[in-house]
Amino acid sequence: MGFSETDLVHLRRAVELAREAADGGDGPFGSVLVDAAGVERFAGRNREASTGDPTRHPEFEIARWAVTHLAPAERAAATVYTSGEHCPMCSAAHAWVGLGRIVYVASSAQIAAWRGAMGAPASPVAALPIAEVAPGLDVEGPVDELVDEVRLLIRRAVSTG
Repeated sequence: MGFSETDLVHLRRAVELAREAADGGDGPFGSVLVDAAGVERFAGRNREASTGDPTRHPEFEIARWAVTHLAPAERAAATVYTSGEHCPMCSAAHAWVGLGRIVYVASSAQIAAWRGAMGAPASPVAALPIAEVAPGLDVEGPVDELVDEVRLLIRRAVSTG
């Protein structure tokens, strides 16, 4: 699957946010919401550990922000770029608020396999692909050019967690 240079720019930003999350002691995930004109409208990172709220995923924060700040047509035309494929909670939120395309670096299956191989405890939620939770969404990934960066962030989180 080919990704444009614009896609890669926004995905690199999502990985940068994932690194910030890891530096802050949170799960290494970051996401950005980009409108149809290519303007970054919202950026976020995991804040689970730092807030004590396990729902503080950036993709869920994007859904909350978008429903408040964007009209339905703007949400549908937007793209969410994220370091890791949405969990089921975030996939559902994305679908419920009518956000558009999702592009992720590492798949939930890749992340679950890496964590398992590293001896991390299993997630309390199944690692379902976005398409199983919200089959109508336009989803693209993984992005091979950046997968190793995300894998290293996952390794770092597991070894310090």
